Amino acid sequence: MKKIMIIFGTRPEAIKMAPLIKIFRKNKKVEIKIIVTAQHREMLDQILTLFKIQPDYDLDIMRSGQSLTTITTKILLGIEEILRIEKPDLVLVHGDTSTTFACSFAAFYQQIPIGHVEAGLRTFNKYSPFPEEINRRLTACLSDLHFAPTETAKQNLIQEGINPQNIYVTGNTVIDALYDTVNNNYQFKDALLNQLFDSQQKIILLTTHRRENLGKPMESIFLAIRDILIANEDVRVLFPIHYNPLIRNLAKTIFEDLEGIYIIEPLDYEPFVNVMSKCFLVLTDSGGIQEEAPALGKPVLVLRDTTERPEAIQAGTVKLVGINPDSIVTETNYLLHNHRAYIKMANAINPYGDGKASQRIYDLVLKYLGVQ
Repeated sequence: MKKIMIIFGTRPEAIKMAPLIKIFRKNKKVEIKIIVTAQHREMLDQILTLFKIQPDYDLDIMRSGQSLTTITTKILLGIEEILRIEKPDLVLVHGDTSTTFACSFAAFYQQIPIGHVEAGLRTFNKYSPFPEEINRRLTACLSDLHFAPTETAKQNLIQEGINPQNIYVTGNTVIDALYDTVNNNYQFKDALLNQLFDSQQKIILLTTHRRENLGKPMESIFLAIRDILIANEDVRVLFPIHYNPLIRNLAKTIFEDLEGIYIIEPLDYEPFVNVMSKCFLVLTDSGGIQEEAPALGKPVLVLRDTTERPEAIQAGTVKLVGINPDSIVTETNYLLHNHRAYIKMANAINPYGDGKASQRIYDLVLKYLGVQ
């Protein structure tokens, strides 16, 4: 029996790996081992509970204030022992986190084949996003199977010298997870959310957490949000705030006494995607939301100067607005008040797949392992 080890450490990775775990569990000819590093702890656990995932190993590495070096070395040491015990035939990693790179490196040292889900995303700026851009590139060097979400991602890999025969365009598994979770009749447990979406207001969903936006860039973003709310009486901003105290302290300073902004604790995945499906538009510096929101017909303004998802910009589902307050205010007001522009963006075709990426990856992995 062939053994596949699926490794992840953060909430976004868990969301995108959950559909794969679900489909692999149905095959009795392969053994699945699930390892979590818990690079994120509380937010990861929410997803494990939602998708009924029980890890076989949990490194539980998260500690307050630890550095990227500490995270990477903890993962390398912890995964090495597990790989030696389990001796999998293939390791599957996802995306761009420190978990992704460190686990790929550990598997390489044990000469274990690696499959990279969501391969080939690039900004071509090694410090943006940081450290994700380099994590992606290094993981590509180490991987044997590259599951690219789009043709653009495939071409990025080919340009870096990856053998085209080892690259497969599959779509993105995040769309699979999304379609399994969104419910048009969803009722929130929080009465505030139900009241907010039952109102006649235009709800903007705001998320911001990226390392490169901490400090002055985030201050610029928050000042723009303040100006948007002051200028638009029919708009409300819903802000599930990150746990980072730097973000919380800044938000408290800038948004104190401001009407129209609802700062709430981070949402579990299920209520979060249902919030996304009900909101008017999204302002975010997240990567995954650039894929998810367009699948729900929601325009996305990206609060970053670069994006590793240029397909969304080309498709017209996403617009890069940066961190300049004037730009954020102008582009947001444009969508709030120009119905034709809003509809064009909302109806643009999402380039990230049809909800069948997991099935494609599953079929390719079984073929690679020689499992019928």
